[in-house]
Amino acid sequence: MSFTALSVVKDRIRIGFPLPFGVRNADRTLLLARGQTIGTVQQLEALLERGALVDIEELLTPTELVRRLPREQLPARWNACLSRVSQALQSAPHHGFANAVEDVAAPVVALIERDPDLAIFQMMRKDGNEHTEYGARRSVNSAITAYLVAQRLGWDDLEMAKAFKVALTMNLSMLELQGELARQRTPPTPSQRAALQTHPLRSRSLLEQSGIVDSDWLQAVERHHEHEDGSGYPSGCTEVGDLASLARRADVYTAKLASRAHRDSLAADLAGRQMFMQDPGHPMTAALVKEFGIYPPGCYVRLASGAMGVVVARGPTVTTPVVACLCGPDGRTLAAPLRCDTSQRVHAVQALVGERNINVRITAEKLMALTLR
Repeated sequence: MSFTALSVVKDRIRIGFPLPFGVRNADRTLLLARGQTIGTVQQLEALLERGALVDIEELLTPTELVRRLPREQLPARWNACLSRVSQALQSAPHHGFANAVEDVAAPVVALIERDPDLAIFQMMRKDGNEHTEYGARRSVNSAITAYLVAQRLGWDDLEMAKAFKVALTMNLSMLELQGELARQRTPPTPSQRAALQTHPLRSRSLLEQSGIVDSDWLQAVERHHEHEDGSGYPSGCTEVGDLASLARRADVYTAKLASRAHRDSLAADLAGRQMFMQDPGHPMTAALVKEFGIYPPGCYVRLASGAMGVVVARGPTVTTPVVACLCGPDGRTLAAPLRCDTSQRVHAVQALVGERNINVRITAEKLMALTLR
């Protein structure tokens, strides 16, 4: 930790209001935690006289903090940020929700900017399948997808940020239902189908109840299942808009990658191929397929040598990703993951394989850490 004198940032303290940072003694022991209050001017002066300190990290914005983090701390920060996003989504509706979305979105966007491969890698993780958690994870994955595709399309920062928030909140009214359907082996019931058909309207309503007034955001959420030919729902309108169109494609793509009780997730190459065949020629779909490629980070692959491993980064071409081998050609687990140059014929990627084909037990955090080496 690095510290600075409380006197340097005393102008950021409002007497009687929650502290925006913790206050520590000169020996660095905590005196007042973030959120506690300094009740009087005399109390503040006493702290200044005793040489109170503040942790510099607590003075940084979430974006600045992510930018300064050592790379080895990024996987843990992803886990912390995803947990906060899930909690925020499940707390709607309330009038602090708009600020809550901004607070949780900013560090996730910063993480995407810091390392897009790591962002895609954590998207491909298959954990978090219980009820509301499943829906929240799907929402985050859609938001990451929308942001990356918007970036590839050349959208400006404001448009990319809005694309992220639309995709994050478009299914706000059906988070629990998504989890139920993921666990369900039978077709949706009539009541579930009705909820599916109306969820864009209900999600918009929840946002409005939470104080969201951005008309672009609200309209995109309402129209994220509409099609330009009028075949979509809930109203069959033909004026969809780019934000809604991108959110729908992100939703469809991440749905293909998500496993459910009645079916396994699609392999990334097949998911991309289906997207392209179902929506040929559209620039958003083309950008999505190019961004994720055939072997996106987080996928498991078999190499020409027979070795198997996990893709940890996109490579110079769509067919030559960076792979960390976990099993040798004989099927035995390697003592330590070994990076392979897949541009070499012996290490060329031969096929995507399911995680169950690799008999290696390694935590998601350790897997994510492989992308940083």
